[in-house]
Amino acid sequence: MQKRRSYFSYILLAVFVLAGALYLARPLLVADRNDSVAVSTAPETPTAPTTAPNTTGGIVKEGEVVFLHGDKRIRKIDVEIAENDTERQKGLMFRPFLSDSVGMLFVFDEPSSQSFWMRNTMISLDIIYVGQDKKIVSIQKKAKPYSEESLPSFGNAQYVVEVNGGYCDKYGIRVGDTIIF
Repeated sequence: MQKRRSYFSYILLAVFVLAGALYLARPLLVADRNDSVAVSTAPETPTAPTTAPNTTGGIVKEGEVVFLHGDKRIRKIDVEIAENDTERQKGLMFRPFLSDSVGMLFVFDEPSSQSFWMRNTMISLDIIYVGQDKKIVSIQKKAKPYSEESLPSFGNAQYVVEVNGGYCDKYGIRVGDTIIF
């Protein structure tokens, strides 16, 4: 009888370990829909609002951000938008994962020196500071989860985009590139 309980315990442990591994690997298993293509300058047509929030990759989609190098489109991500103090203070805190196809866009009323930290943020992030002209003024790469270290912009920024840590290196996004949203 004791041997049977021991086998059952090992099987149960294996099931929990496998479930945990799949939970952590989920962002890696989700297909990345963002392929590099040339940018169209045609105006976007408005779409009808949805009745239910569109949750994808760890965020609630409220818009899109496209990263550009000159006129060449680098990547497009779906974003959740933080446009008031409460949303900006919460940011991406308490989120266990973020897919490479999503991020968060912070919108400020005026361009100024910005500084972010990683308190209660469970994942590493690249923090992209963007000026009023929508050019990237600085990037804080691979910010350490849970850190209270101040991560400043190196110039005035009116917008900030947060993406997975390592995203900028992976896709070649750098200071001087631009965004559209």
